[in-house]
Amino acid sequence: MHSLGRSWLLLTGFILFYVIYLLFGALMFSSIERPVEDKLRQEMEVLKQEFLNQSCVNSTSLERFLVKVLTANKYGVSVLANNSATSNWDLTSSMFFANTLVTTVGYGQTTPLSDTGKAFSILYALIGVPFTMLVLTACVQRIMCPLVLSPVSLLQRSGMEPRPATFLHFLLLLLLVVLCFFVVPAAVFSSVELSWSFLDGIYFCFISLCTIGLGDFVPGTQPGQKYRQLYQVTVMVYLFLGLMMMYLLLRTFHKMADLHGLTTFLQLPRCDESDLEDDREPIIEGKPEDQAPPYQTEKEANKHLKPGSHPVYNTINSG
Repeated sequence: MHSLGRSWLLLTGFILFYVIYLLFGALMFSSIERPVEDKLRQEMEVLKQEFLNQSCVNSTSLERFLVKVLTANKYGVSVLANNSATSNWDLTSSMFFANTLVTTVGYGQTTPLSDTGKAFSILYALIGVPFTMLVLTACVQRIMCPLVLSPVSLLQRSGMEPRPATFLHFLLLLLLVVLCFFVVPAAVFSSVELSWSFLDGIYFCFISLCTIGLGDFVPGTQPGQKYRQLYQVTVMVYLFLGLMMMYLLLRTFHKMADLHGLTTFLQLPRCDESDLEDDREPIIEGKPEDQAPPYQTEKEANKHLKPGSHPVYNTINSG
């Protein structure tokens, strides 16, 4: 099998295993946490009925009621009648929690109720977080050529110098990411989430794709929301694609900084040469003389100094 075919087959296997891993986490979290959540809901309902049946309310019973209500609300269980039917640990909601866990977004609106769930969260994230980073890295590696290297090469063949070409490409890519993963999703969120404004949608997109995850805005938590499960799956796909594009944007900026000498000026690490060579590998093989690798000027500009032209550590006088 061709190396490129094996590469895409491996990436497909990564993504498939990632989805299976999320489903496995969803089933585990749902089976562990939902019975605890149902028990807590029953306790809240009994407490509410006891409170209503009292002829008078004293300070002790009121404080006990408020403590129970606040504790339950902390774990996403509300005593309101219009919100009692919505579970935070059905299969879709559990998968949404697993997705926010392994992507390190972690809104905190839904948290494990039991000690078993907390222990499983540690083990699940211990494997899931690095594997998610691996999948994101593999996806970005595959889209570097069509979204970064080929456009820059096209701009250079049109007559632009390497530095202006990389700068223009980065601005265009940044504009594309802002429009497709901030502005458009914010408009969708503000229309679906009735209590969200457009600014709230922009705020949610930024907090999520930067993996800050404050949790003050979480999609799909309104009571009686239509197509809630489909909505949560769509948000999961959005988070994965958005994180992938943010990583692509960071790598593109790093390469542009290398070419413009910014990393050298700030004494920051450069991109690995082996990584750059992998990115420059063409999709369609051809004759070596027909392939004009992009960033050729960059490679020539980044040649190491000849031996002896700069001091080495063993020539420094220890005295």
